[in-house]
Amino acid sequence: MNYLSTRGDATARKFCDILLEGLAPDGGLYLPQHYPQLDAAGLARLRQVWRDEGYAALAFEILSLYIDDIPADDLRQLCAKTYTPAVFGTRAITPLKKLEEGFYLEALSNGPTLAFKDMAMQLLGNLFEYELARKNGGQGAQLNILGATSGDTGSAAEYAMRGKRGIRVFMLSPHGRMSAFQQAQMFSLQDANIHNIAIEGVFDDCQDIVKAVSADLPFKRRYSIGTVNSINWARLLAQVVYYFAGWMQATQSEAQTVDFTVPSGNFGNICAGHVARMMGLPIRRLIVATNENDVLDEFFRTGLYRVRGSAETFETSSPSMDISKASNFERFVFDLLGRDAAATRALFGQTLAQQGQFDLSRHPRFAAAREQFGFASGKSTHADRLATIRSVHEQYGVLVDTHTADGVKVARQLAQKDTPMIVLETALPIKFAATIREALGRDPDRPAAFNGIENLPRRVRVMPADAQAIKAFIAQQCA
Repeated sequence: MNYLSTRGDATARKFCDILLEGLAPDGGLYLPQHYPQLDAAGLARLRQVWRDEGYAALAFEILSLYIDDIPADDLRQLCAKTYTPAVFGTRAITPLKKLEEGFYLEALSNGPTLAFKDMAMQLLGNLFEYELARKNGGQGAQLNILGATSGDTGSAAEYAMRGKRGIRVFMLSPHGRMSAFQQAQMFSLQDANIHNIAIEGVFDDCQDIVKAVSADLPFKRRYSIGTVNSINWARLLAQVVYYFAGWMQATQSEAQTVDFTVPSGNFGNICAGHVARMMGLPIRRLIVATNENDVLDEFFRTGLYRVRGSAETFETSSPSMDISKASNFERFVFDLLGRDAAATRALFGQTLAQQGQFDLSRHPRFAAAREQFGFASGKSTHADRLATIRSVHEQYGVLVDTHTADGVKVARQLAQKDTPMIVLETALPIKFAATIREALGRDPDRPAAFNGIENLPRRVRVMPADAQAIKAFIAQQCA
């Protein structure tokens, strides 16, 4: 399997080449040259693997369709090392929670940082360490990971990479815009290879810096800059697996379809669902649930993709989705436009830079977003979140976090009786205790391992939204 850039760089690259690279040299995002196809027999075989051997074996089967430059035995061991009950709490790894007949939550938040990002990040940490150890004839190499987080990616990456040989992490987050628990998870880490940088701005400013540094190819190569955001194909690929696991738990036959509703700001989580659907997984609809930062909902309703500035990016009670530039959206648009790299490059390069938006409403391919690719969307507000948290708790005795509440609200609006609905759970409620307290008048349960985390000493540097300053800091730490 070779990989190409959404913006046209035709240089053939293997999985391990792009694993450590992140963005393509032309600024595009990597995708496989084709999506492996699974027919009913292939799906049945995967279902049997999942039933007999579990989630780690399923992960190996799916990843091996895309990875042919890691020996099969090594890849199998990496999956087995990653997806264990000790790390994720249950043998099922991603069990479904049935709220009512045909309506489920898929539990993705039982990992070390209590968020769905652990599902991919734990594997990514093991892949990075494995590949770095193979470099230079087995002498090893150094990787400097530069990431941006709106809340959960940062802690998931840091917990996955802490103490890993040959890896430093530089994680950018919007200063003061994460929950107290999210900040404490990240900033309390004292590991020498972890560097937290709070940027004076919003998440999109952090993400812009990551892209700007990655676009400086001499700097990127000199300091071996890699990424863990979902612009990294390896992370997205790991997330594809739990769509298969969710479908297998909600269905009895290879012909039965499901709907997935996915809280999404950066389009990474739901883009993994798009990949699964392109492979042949029987997904009828992929439903994007946004908060008040409704850039993605606006596109799927109208065809207009309009990037918002910092002043128009709202600070909400589902802060991990306070995003107005959806990095992974470029991957979907590339497929939507029939994999036309020139058209994709024009939209995400020149048009967005000059106009801050593009409009596909009259494009002959826009209808395919719904008809061929199965996308739908909806929006949730703070009042909706509070009402949903209350009603889910009262009706089912289940407590959901604010982002999952956004998903449940939209899923309830769009659910249809003939198709099972699966809402992807994104985090545990303790990460957003203030809103849970507002909704229910009490704090959510806290895992014992996190008692007193907000009172631990912090290690974080506040810096301006300046890519040059970040590059200077990275160079200083690598000196």
